[in-house]
Amino acid sequence: MIIREKFARSILSESKVHDYTVNPYVGCGHGCTYCYARFIKRFTGHKEAWGDFVDVKVNAPTLLEREIKGKRAGRVWISGICDPYQPIEGRYGLTRRCLEILSRRGWPVTIQTKSPLILRDLDILRGFRGAEVILTVTTANDGVRRIFEPRAPSIGDRIRALERLSSEGIGVHAMIAPILPGAEALPELLCGKVRSVLVDKMNYHYADWVYRRHGLEYAMRGEFFSKTGSALAKAFESMGIPCEVLF
Repeated sequence: MIIREKFARSILSESKVHDYTVNPYVGCGHGCTYCYARFIKRFTGHKEAWGDFVDVKVNAPTLLEREIKGKRAGRVWISGICDPYQPIEGRYGLTRRCLEILSRRGWPVTIQTKSPLILRDLDILRGFRGAEVILTVTTANDGVRRIFEPRAPSIGDRIRALERLSSEGIGVHAMIAPILPGAEALPELLCGKVRSVLVDKMNYHYADWVYRRHGLEYAMRGEFFSKTGSALAKAFESMGIPCEVLF
């Protein structure tokens, strides 16, 4: 892993998903094979493989404190093109410091992550009005997770994080995206732990070779997505959990 400390020019960007987005890092140590965020390499000049580099925006909290003063208040997505709780966050704590600033200002946030490291910041989230967490869980099969998300936290650790966040009264949602083999068993694992679920197939062209290498071509076909998406929606709705299929 190549870690570079950088000084960013700005940190609070307008977003098409929410009002703003904050990305404290460029790159992600999870290195998931299907990740759409690798497109950023076209603009940053990185030659390393996706997952082998992270740029740390060491001045992110300072920039946010300055930029937030001149902006209309709005929901902030943390983060759009990196996992804000990837392993390097344990060393630098940039996400935590940004959350502290947004909490003091009363700006709502949507945190998207795969990592139970978010539990470190429960002390902030407990009193954070307008905070919600979307935790990505793509399969219930940890063997499949190791194929597609080899450096990401285990499925069990994610489920336990969801349960803890929910028990603290924090608004928790699950993102099943992309749908991977084994996702069919997720309703049972997520029942009682999330307020809603989003399901998507996302963009798979980065991971084509992974499917072929492991004989999982069937899980790239439209029939798999439509059948699994419908089954997930039906299962969650039967549990009283709203489920939106995004394709």
